[in-house]
Amino acid sequence: MSLHPNEGFSFGNKRGGFLMSPPTPLSLLDAHDHRMNKLVLALCLGAASAFVPASRPAMRTVRFAEEAAPAEEAAPAEVEEAPPAPAGPPPMSEALPFLPCPPALVGYDVAGNHGFDPVGFTDWFPRDWLREAELKHGRICQLAVVGFAATDLGLKLPGEIHQVSSINAHDVALSYGSMQQLIIWLSVFEIVSAIGVNQMINENSGRKPGDFSLDPLQFCSTPEKRARMELSEIVHCRLAMFAFSGMVTQAVLTQGPYPYMTF
Repeated sequence: MSLHPNEGFSFGNKRGGFLMSPPTPLSLLDAHDHRMNKLVLALCLGAASAFVPASRPAMRTVRFAEEAAPAEEAAPAEVEEAPPAPAGPPPMSEALPFLPCPPALVGYDVAGNHGFDPVGFTDWFPRDWLREAELKHGRICQLAVVGFAATDLGLKLPGEIHQVSSINAHDVALSYGSMQQLIIWLSVFEIVSAIGVNQMINENSGRKPGDFSLDPLQFCSTPEKRARMELSEIVHCRLAMFAFSGMVTQAVLTQGPYPYMTF
């Protein structure tokens, strides 16, 4: 090893050794400056990248939002309401099982409703008005059956005008002028009852057909008793209408006393 002032350190020999000379001071400065320049450039680039807008992610977000908007708008159009279930066949009448029940009588909560209306009166008139008429005629016929039979059985009022058979009473009453009084009293009753019927049908007063709140003996003191009495009344009303028609027909044909039968 030899030491030279201007050449640095020498190792080895001239034949097979190696020679390593340290860099000069100028080369060391150049290398140091080169590394510093790279470091400063890297720091500047890193700091500058923080101010660059992230354009691609923003564009993707906007694009995804634009693609999602039509999907959300189209979603309600895809929801379709289910078609209504087809209506089943109309219920059949209890009174006439081979005929459908009239629509106005389906669910009509009154005593004795069995869906009987083969002529179709409920298609033309209010059902409450028809019910009122049925009860009125039924009540009159119940009184008529009793009076018609009682007169021909001998229960008569005193006086010459009353000494006739039931079938001839109409003509005798006309000859004495009694029918005019009967018409006046019946007209008063009809006017009074018509007020309640009109309020029931046109003003929804809540009144039930045929209900005049006439129950002095408290036969309808409970709901159960009321339901039973209403059913009994409508059954007897319908029976009395048939009975009176048959009695008058037989009385005209036979001209005989009760029970108006000939053999």
